[in-house]
Amino acid sequence: MKRVESLSMAVLLALGVGRAATAQTREAAPAPTTIPKVSRQMVWQPGPGGTQIPLWPADLAIQKPDSNRPEEVGNGSRLVAGRPWHWATYVSRPTMTIYKPRGRNTRAAMLVLPGGGYAAVAMDLEGTEICDWITKQGMTCIVLKYRVPQAWRHGEDRVEAAPKVQLPLQDAQRAIGLLRSRAASYGIDPRRIGVIGFSAGGHLAAAVSNAGKRTYEPADAADRETSRPDFAILLYPGHLWDERNSKPGLPLSPWVEISANAPPTLLIHAINDPTDDVRHSMAYGLALKQAGVPVDLRLYAKGGHAFGLRPTPAPITTEWPAVVVRWLQSIEVLRAR
Repeated sequence: MKRVESLSMAVLLALGVGRAATAQTREAAPAPTTIPKVSRQMVWQPGPGGTQIPLWPADLAIQKPDSNRPEEVGNGSRLVAGRPWHWATYVSRPTMTIYKPRGRNTRAAMLVLPGGGYAAVAMDLEGTEICDWITKQGMTCIVLKYRVPQAWRHGEDRVEAAPKVQLPLQDAQRAIGLLRSRAASYGIDPRRIGVIGFSAGGHLAAAVSNAGKRTYEPADAADRETSRPDFAILLYPGHLWDERNSKPGLPLSPWVEISANAPPTLLIHAINDPTDDVRHSMAYGLALKQAGVPVDLRLYAKGGHAFGLRPTPAPITTEWPAVVVRWLQSIEVLRAR
């Protein structure tokens, strides 16, 4: 990746990963909208109520993403539900930002994995705005700002290939280990820590759910904790299904590993998603079922991609939060009210 001008062209047109499906059902593209730019060459900082914590020790050398430029923040190129969204990129020192539950503390926790095509991280649309809702459910919420950009290569035949070392996966594993090792001080139950991922973050949620061991050398005691979440929620994920795979049925991408030890999983997707085909969720859900992992799959006719919690006329955008709460109650992460 040469410059983030090319990154912006890919990311800011639409959040997420996966090929724009030429043979898939498409939504009409939103009309171009001029959005005021925010300051560049600055590090993203949380608003009031969030405590940002470095993931890795300051003196530990970690692999850098595809660029050494200073962290940059900016606006997406289109409005989502009538409002701009903000991204961060050139993230070389990842962080997690913790938000305490509002009202009664259920002691459950949710690690939020925003999307952005592994080129940027959608810090508000699929990050802090999600935490606003999660904390209202009495849960501790944590937004992961993982290392980006990291390119997913395409060969001459346009077949996608995953990076040999997936830096966002390392960051997600590290974050879960830190949460478990510090559970008492954070007021959370180390056996009720889950993930919720959007688009590329949905793939990241799947990756951390199925990884049997750390993908890096342990740095300290936190890395001796298990990095597998206790539950996983994926909304409009990508990087899971590969139409060019010759296996019959709904073939998973060749880099997707499925473990019988993956946690209970909820998948939510719109059938008319123009960015990440609904078959990403379908293929992954069927693979989990075959492995004996409890899985729920909720599909909606309309909704598109990258809506986060912002309401639109499509039912999925207003209904999915209640679906998640009922599902969390069904697996006894939350108590029924």
